[in-house]
Amino acid sequence: MTPSDAEDNRWSDLDRPPLNAASLRRTLLRDGGLWSSLDVVPVTGSTNSDLAARADELPEGAVLVAEEQSAARGRLDRRWSAPARSGLFFSVLLKPAEVPVERWGWLPLLTGVAVATGLSRVAGVDTALKWPNDLLVTVGDQERKAGGILAERAGSASGGGIVIGIGLNVTLREDELPVPTAGSLALAGAKVTDRDPLLRAVLRSLEHWYVTWRDADGDPTASRLQETYAAGCATLGRQVRAELPGNRSVVGEAVAVDADGRLILATREGVQEPIGAGDIIHLRPAE
Repeated sequence: MTPSDAEDNRWSDLDRPPLNAASLRRTLLRDGGLWSSLDVVPVTGSTNSDLAARADELPEGAVLVAEEQSAARGRLDRRWSAPARSGLFFSVLLKPAEVPVERWGWLPLLTGVAVATGLSRVAGVDTALKWPNDLLVTVGDQERKAGGILAERAGSASGGGIVIGIGLNVTLREDELPVPTAGSLALAGAKVTDRDPLLRAVLRSLEHWYVTWRDADGDPTASRLQETYAAGCATLGRQVRAELPGNRSVVGEAVAVDADGRLILATREGVQEPIGAGDIIHLRPAE
């Protein structure tokens, strides 16, 4: 679909009206706030790729939202797609120059906390976190993936930063699910599926958590990020299998998320093994 096609058809599904970019700007862009710009495009390949290409020239706090993505990417370059205006598909540019680079790995986990708390406040739906980057909702008695987070370094060392992409299924219907294990806010019984207040809530929550973490020099303990993430992480307390490069796997109980954001597995051999988000290919139930 070309941008002009998407623009012509933006009201083709009356249950999925377009975002109100002007209203979003009025309520989110303010002097002294984190968000410096907010653009909504009808369709693009990947909002992460678009922001990453301009990371050096854009100020911190740029937000790019797409009503549809034709080449959306997840972790490890996995591809995904969703109908136009069926969710929130957006990326933000952050430049935490004050924070030691070794703590930047907390940003995707921070984003998960921000999305979960923002959605709980506005949509009234509990969103659990699957380490390291999935957002889960409960549909009936099933836990399903409703969204994901992708964080990527972008630009030069002097002017670039981190682009964080968020994809969240909002009104996706059962017959539109890409796989049976997928879900959406609507299927989880959310009391609000209007994407404008949802996006405002998520961005305000992300600003709160990011500024708190940044002002604490990225310390996950001082910012209460580590304890909040652990409290909302559905992975903890479960027996899981971490599939790693080289056909290696580690099986054990997920017992903690450490100060570096790594998942700690207590194995049957009595070893506590840390697993980094950058190392893992899949995290699955052990059984």
